[in-house]
Amino acid sequence: MDASSVALYGQLKAAQPFFLLAGPNVIESEEHVLKMAKHIKGITTKLGLPLVFKSSFDKANRTSSKSFRGPGLEEGLKILEKVKITYDLPVVTDVHESHQCEAVGRVADIIQIPAFLCRQTDLLVAAAKTGKIINIKKGQFCAPSVMVNSAEKIRLTGNQNVMVCERGTMFGYNDLIVDPRNFEWLREANCPVVADVTHALQQPAGRKLDGGGVASGGLRELIPCIARTSVAVGVDGIFMEVHDDPLKAPCDGPTQWPLRNLEELLEELIAIARVTKGKKPLKIDLTPFQE
Repeated sequence: MDASSVALYGQLKAAQPFFLLAGPNVIESEEHVLKMAKHIKGITTKLGLPLVFKSSFDKANRTSSKSFRGPGLEEGLKILEKVKITYDLPVVTDVHESHQCEAVGRVADIIQIPAFLCRQTDLLVAAAKTGKIINIKKGQFCAPSVMVNSAEKIRLTGNQNVMVCERGTMFGYNDLIVDPRNFEWLREANCPVVADVTHALQQPAGRKLDGGGVASGGLRELIPCIARTSVAVGVDGIFMEVHDDPLKAPCDGPTQWPLRNLEELLEELIAIARVTKGKKPLKIDLTPFQE
């Protein structure tokens, strides 16, 4: 078992009021990622939130073949390693194929399993065998109970460092909804529960492109709504994609939160999290009421 992963997992589980996984959707360049890491760390340090920096080296599940995918495995990992060294930050990135896990595990502190792949046993096992923390996103097509099985696939390898993440459920062809009950039911996986408050607002294949084809749209203006709900229910962590210029983001621009509004939103979420009792179940007394 990776000692540093065990230590980080303990820190994240104990985080109050919550921890944050945040960064741009995809690595656009070394310069951009370092800039984003610098500013996001500055904000979270000021607010006292544990931060794990997030960005993807390859967006293999894009809606369109024309979509920007990122720099690829080798170059992307070099850039993420520079983020770790430069800003002393743990990093999280996603894998799509089993053969990527070993290399990613040498750099990433958390390996993320994309929602579409949350039941893929070989991928889950390969990721788990790195000894790193595994963050499994719940499939848009899955009931929360499925994540109990996915988390167990990680643990059966001997790796106990697993988290599960809610990112919305398909509602028709081009929309997602977030069912707050899922935050409660995901706790049955007996591990930290994370809310992805940005991908949850995607409208998959809901935006027509000039010249034909489609891409994912999104409802950025509702990110605060889902984020407020999540912390009120008492999630352990928030996952949020953040960009300094969302309108020009090459990937998932419609659901990336503006960097200039990050501190303001986090301040509100911290205030909500500090007054809610969502992490503790309310004891219901069904004995007859007596005057």
